[in-house]
Amino acid sequence: MTDHYLAAATEIIARCRALAVHSEEQGYLTRTFLSEPMRSTHITVREWMEQAGMNVRIDHAGNIRGCYGGTESGRRLLIIGSHLDSVPHAGIFDGALGVVLAIGLLQILDGRRFRFPIEVIGFSEEEGVRFGVPFIGSRALIGELDGALLARQDPQGITVSDAIRHFGLDPSRVEEAAISQDKPRYLEFHIEQGPVLDSLGLPLGVVEAIVGQSRLDLQFTGQANHAGTTPMNLRHDALAGAAEWIAVVEREAAAVDDLVATVGRADVKPGAGNVIPGFVSVSLDVRHPSDTARHDCVKRLTQKADQIAARRGLTISMESRLDQPAVKMDAGFTNQLAGAVERCDYPVKRMNSGAGHDAMIMARRMPSAMLFLRSPRGISHHPDESVLAEDVAAALAAGLFFLEDLERHDD
Repeated sequence: MTDHYLAAATEIIARCRALAVHSEEQGYLTRTFLSEPMRSTHITVREWMEQAGMNVRIDHAGNIRGCYGGTESGRRLLIIGSHLDSVPHAGIFDGALGVVLAIGLLQILDGRRFRFPIEVIGFSEEEGVRFGVPFIGSRALIGELDGALLARQDPQGITVSDAIRHFGLDPSRVEEAAISQDKPRYLEFHIEQGPVLDSLGLPLGVVEAIVGQSRLDLQFTGQANHAGTTPMNLRHDALAGAAEWIAVVEREAAAVDDLVATVGRADVKPGAGNVIPGFVSVSLDVRHPSDTARHDCVKRLTQKADQIAARRGLTISMESRLDQPAVKMDAGFTNQLAGAVERCDYPVKRMNSGAGHDAMIMARRMPSAMLFLRSPRGISHHPDESVLAEDVAAALAAGLFFLEDLERHDD
């Protein structure tokens, strides 16, 4: 890798660190949809975009957008984007790296233009932290930021519309954020957020699909009673039933290739050390690149929960929270991206994304591709999240080869 790419990569990493100071919490990175730290983030990102030769605007969904014009009118737009919001106590590269890397990619062009225009977008929201619904920024770009979503409230009772208005934007004009160009295309750079590339010693991975997700809440109800006076054979312990089922979740998931299932939350009542638990609410998260395999697993797990509850004298209720289908990246676009990685003399690792990304929303309306960068130790959504300068340099090189290939084959 040339010193030129490594120098640019070092600057990109420094810029990600600089953005991390724009936070709602001292000492941690927490930046939610159109909070005040997003305003100062936009000021900094705008400056970098303008230095790279872009014309910059903020749309009425709060996305910051830098346009790098092409040399011929009527050519298909290429969008390169990722998100600028974060989870609470986040790492500094999730989302932000994709935006800053895209700006850095155009900066190393040093004024060179392609026939097609490029728009770099920093999405206002992807994580779903503030309003409980993710992808507000990218939904706006494909025209799916509707009235029901605009009316959603955060824990303080502020609606999405209110947040947009408080930021100095106009919620009645969010439809203007939608992409109007014919046949646009989308590319996203993102850290993997998992250990696969790191375990293989590879800097880059080409995403072929973003897995589907099922999320459910299950409530086991038994009978709370005295822990000292109730014999074991006369108990209806909701926690014991939930614990038996959680072990089943782990076994079932381990038996299916590429499937992951997680019980990440448990609420136990009454929650006293000397009282048999009478009620337990648990979450279930199931993910797989095949929607059929995912649905089959959910069906088996819910049947097992019914059986365990019946045998233990418990009642059970279940509620589906999310049924997100798997999303395939565009095959042709993905092959072009894989070719760009090959030109960098790296093995091409084709892989699935176990996490959701803006690319899954954009893929509903346009050909989309996604390039992963290695996450050292597989750590993400944590302050210890990191990235290697040589991997960022590799992504820059692959990105430039990708742009040049699009130029040669632009229709």
